[in-house]
Amino acid sequence: MRRQLVTIAALALLAVLLFPREENRGIRQQQLDEGNVSPAHELNIKQSQVAEDVEATNGLCRKQCAVDLRIAAADLAASGPGAARERLAALQAEHPHMARLYFTMGPEDAHMDAMLAGNVPPEVLAEAQPELDKALHMAAKGGEYQSPAINTPDGTYFVMSGMDPGGSRSVVTALVRQHILDKVKEHQIRNLRVVPYPAEGNWKIESVDTDTLQDVNVDHPEENEGTSHYHKNQVVVKFATPPSDEDLQRIARELHAGPAQKLGYTYVFESSDMEAQQMMAYFKNWNVEYAEPHYLYLTNDRLRFVKSAEETEGGERSALDMNGTVPNDALYSRYQWNLPLIETLQGWNIGRGSQDVKVAVVDTGVDLNHPDLKDNLLEGTNVVAQNSPPQDDVGHGTHVAGIISALVNNNEGVAGMTWYNPILPVKVLDASGSGSTYAVAQGIIWAADHGAKVINLSLGNYADAQFLHDAIKYAYDKDVVLIAASGNDNTERPGYPAAYEEVFAVAATDAKKDKASFSNYGNYIDVAAPGVSIPSTYPDNQYAALSGTSMASPHVSALAALIRSANPLLKNTEVMEIMRKSAADIGEPGRDKYFGYGLIDVVKALEMADTSRISLSYLPEWLSRQLERWTGAPPVR
Repeated sequence: MRRQLVTIAALALLAVLLFPREENRGIRQQQLDEGNVSPAHELNIKQSQVAEDVEATNGLCRKQCAVDLRIAAADLAASGPGAARERLAALQAEHPHMARLYFTMGPEDAHMDAMLAGNVPPEVLAEAQPELDKALHMAAKGGEYQSPAINTPDGTYFVMSGMDPGGSRSVVTALVRQHILDKVKEHQIRNLRVVPYPAEGNWKIESVDTDTLQDVNVDHPEENEGTSHYHKNQVVVKFATPPSDEDLQRIARELHAGPAQKLGYTYVFESSDMEAQQMMAYFKNWNVEYAEPHYLYLTNDRLRFVKSAEETEGGERSALDMNGTVPNDALYSRYQWNLPLIETLQGWNIGRGSQDVKVAVVDTGVDLNHPDLKDNLLEGTNVVAQNSPPQDDVGHGTHVAGIISALVNNNEGVAGMTWYNPILPVKVLDASGSGSTYAVAQGIIWAADHGAKVINLSLGNYADAQFLHDAIKYAYDKDVVLIAASGNDNTERPGYPAAYEEVFAVAATDAKKDKASFSNYGNYIDVAAPGVSIPSTYPDNQYAALSGTSMASPHVSALAALIRSANPLLKNTEVMEIMRKSAADIGEPGRDKYFGYGLIDVVKALEMADTSRISLSYLPEWLSRQLERWTGAPPVR
């Protein structure tokens, strides 16, 4: 049997070598070569992406608002006057970006004041009034209206109305505040490194060369590549033997430090006047396993323009829609090219997930009240502010969580990759989108101790921090599948935690299955997943389009959750091996440094995981694995 398999594999490899797939070899070398773009040109590209993303988010906002207003119009049409007022106020409270709402019932109410909810500053109302008059005039005729952008002293607004599709001539008109555009712009400028980030001197942070720890002056965003960031006055120490209380008191005195933070056997010391290098030198006289800087980990996302299904090449969407499991989520058909690309819809015919398999999103937190997420959220934790819930104050974690588990078939927003897998929100990154080694490690350990079967880490640094590695090993030894983003600097330099051997590393592709221009690469990459222009949930009941390996990673975390749901007996190592073996080879034949084993394939992965679909040739090996698991006996060969 083995000889036959080897022969078949050899013939398959020969076929690939003789008949290479040119479309998969068409990786733009210019994208992959480092240093081929001048800093000025790179900055221009990123600034252009800022403008494109703002426009994309505007499109997502208008599309979802149109759906929500039509649903509200139908709901209000069926309500009495008293109930209608209450429901209009509730709608405004649920959608705070709909700053002012008007309800009319068609021609018979043309000369009556519209029922309204919400308030806006007088100067905003003055700027918007001409467009509101047009919309209310159309509403009196039983019609809809949508205005261009309205620039006001309070930012950008627009006016939109939605009519009851049931024919009642009920119309709800909204004056929509688009503060999300400013937030997305600010978010993108920071994460695309359009400005040097983190800024020198802020929060006691320095930029250093990861190998030498020599200070680096980051004057241009391109210079962030290969640098890491740490707290100037903090050091992380793991003692070879536990220190006594007297030892800790002596250290605090000699370092001019306060009480140490402790996680497991590791301590974080902060001095009032000594810098990290001095503190590391101090601990050379102690019996320690390591003393290292207290590094910061940053989100790995970029924001870009969402292309509709009609704009993607190849026509894959129409073929996949024949499957019969096309979700009815409002933004799916036009924007979510990513799910068909990895065969998600066909995969749902095999498995759609399980409530028993928890996925921890170790990130900036999650919007706990988002209607497209809240029913799939468990009680998480906030490491940054331990007495507060893990509420997202950035948007990054909410976006990641939506890719994994936004509610499917609820006529709202986007569809997640899993239907039932719950999210454990673990907030380890603060409002700046960065977090300390201590916080990230603590979040990983908490998630492993609270039943997470999969942990998503859409964050990274170029520093190999042993402190973080200890936490990774702890979760790995508890049979957790750890998935991490590779980074967005288009560099071969390994990023952590993705490059740790216990972690499954993810690169990003675009809709054409080419390497995303920003995606890091290297021999540590396991697989690739969609990471360009991914629409997902965003705080305050909104949606945004982001790009980055941060967006690729949760696709793989969702796949791991689907696999563990289909076959709960699989070990974490077996889940990772299934994802490697089932991936579609899209680069050079075999494993390569840009895509790893290839683009994830949901159908093939679930077929391999689903015990009811095990082929007869694989059955003896599978039974041997189960015997080993149940009895501890070595596998039968």
